Amino acid sequence: MEIAHLVATRATCQRRHVGAVVVKEKRILATGYNGAPRGLDHCPPAGPEHDWPEGCMRAGHCIRSLHAEQNALLQAAMIGIPCQGATFYVTCQPCNTCAKMIINAGISRVVYEGEYPDDFSLQLFRDAKLEVFRYSEEGLEAVNV
Repeated sequence: MEIAHLVATRATCQRRHVGAVVVKEKRILATGYNGAPRGLDHCPPAGPEHDWPEGCMRAGHCIRSLHAEQNALLQAAMIGIPCQGATFYVTCQPCNTCAKMIINAGISRVVYEGEYPDDFSLQLFRDAKLEVFRYSEEGLEAVNV
């Protein structure tokens, strides 16, 4: 989880910094953080002097950034690394869109730290029979028992 926090420091989204690490057999396969797509400008600051007066936020969400989980899975795909059977460490509970991608990538275990208000993602993990744990300083707590 420490590595996921380190990766999160590279996030370019002004709303939240999230980091993700895909690990298999004690090897890091891929990392990701939330930010703009490759080669595109980062989120602009809000203000009337910018093209988007409200910055990149719409209805409380950043419309310019990919999620850390998405970027980690895309990085693995881009370099041809299969994620089947891997563990996904992420600094925040995945949303339901990321949960669906994690399931389809063949990830078998998710360890997250911070909460995200999306109970449906946890239901998806439960239905897919993934092992899911909440990380805290006290240790790991099973989420989908």
